[in-house]
Amino acid sequence: MRRLLSRALNGAGHTVHEASDGRGALEAYYRLRPALVITDIVMPDKEGIELIQELRRTDPAIAILAISGGASRSVYLKAASALGATAALSKPFSIADLLTTVATLLHDPARSSE
Repeated sequence: MRRLLSRALNGAGHTVHEASDGRGALEAYYRLRPALVITDIVMPDKEGIELIQELRRTDPAIAILAISGGASRSVYLKAASALGATAALSKPFSIADLLTTVATLLHDPARSSE
């Protein structure tokens, strides 16, 4: 799934850096300081909820897109939104939905000072 999303975002002209788990995502965030972080909720080493909380404490303005699938996805995505995710997508979603959501998050007027 991560590779598919990366290809779609790269194909749309975005620069993408991947991490295989929450800990790696956090390390990449501190090193690269991206405008947007896309995280799955269920991940090894650091769950997406933990990642969202830490990112939000570190950078209140960072755009965070949470994604989740499975039977508990609505519960996970509601929790992610309550804890600081800027937007959420429920798997399965279309590439068009992903690209639209990413474009909206990156061009949000409230974030235009970045």
